[in-house]
Amino acid sequence: MYRHILIPVENAETDRTILEHVKPLALMCGSRLTLLHVADGWVARNFETLELQESDEIREDRKYLASLEAELAADGFEVTTVLAMGDPPKEIIRLAAELKADLIAMSTHGHRLIGDIIHGATADKVRHAVSIPVLLLKARH
Repeated sequence: MYRHILIPVENAETDRTILEHVKPLALMCGSRLTLLHVADGWVARNFETLELQESDEIREDRKYLASLEAELAADGFEVTTVLAMGDPPKEIIRLAAELKADLIAMSTHGHRLIGDIIHGATADKVRHAVSIPVLLLKARH
């Protein structure tokens, strides 16, 4: 059913919501998992253009992805990680197409109107742009 699941993570405790929900689904389907974090600070958004050095944010994001990868691999999952830089919705959409993912599974913050405007509406942009299923779970805080 779902051979390859793309899971965008934010380097926040709220990532546990989607990970705990996806693990049984991935086991049942025998899915490969790809964890994606999109660094979107100033350095990340200008990293290649200005040939910048990695920021503390980017180094922390790499460590975070490595720790999640090790945890999921220890649980028996086939997992890879990707650290992208730039605009989160664009990078999620790009990678889903590149990987030929069958499902995007992500948590949302449950903002409404003003909150979406202020915090962006990553999930909304993604779900409108892809043709594969998108599983959205409201993050538990």
